[in-house]
Amino acid sequence: MVLALGLAVAAGYVWLAPRSAPVVAFTTLEHGIVSPAALEGKVVLVNFWATSCAVCLKEMPRLAELHERYAARGLETIAVAMPYDPPNRVVAYQRDKRLPFKVAIDPNGEAARRFDDVRVTPTTFLIDRRGRIVARYVGEPDFAEVAKLIEGALARG
Repeated sequence: MVLALGLAVAAGYVWLAPRSAPVVAFTTLEHGIVSPAALEGKVVLVNFWATSCAVCLKEMPRLAELHERYAARGLETIAVAMPYDPPNRVVAYQRDKRLPFKVAIDPNGEAARRFDDVRVTPTTFLIDRRGRIVARYVGEPDFAEVAKLIEGALARG
């Protein structure tokens, strides 16, 4: 399901316009704290996932492809493990799969709460350079559609 710019599929929840992303600092496995200031001016893909989620694990290679394709143009990708995910499993998965983007842990669930109280994985948000959420996906997204939205967000200053 995607919710983007006034379009809704399945759930009936509609965003009439992009809205500001929550101000969140992410605690990453290898990069320390990623502050909101570090993300200013970038297009950001935030993916909430869990090592116990089969769909999440299936989509990780696609997220890696998107990240590798657009990182040099300003895309930042952050995969946020859900609070119930044991950190040692997250670390092992990140190490084994050599994920090319930042992987964060959310031990107290603060990031998930601030991003619309995420409870279902995967849930992915696309944030434009102005810090506005322009799309929200619940479940595995259509990656061709995500790529188009990223292209558009990167093209807009």
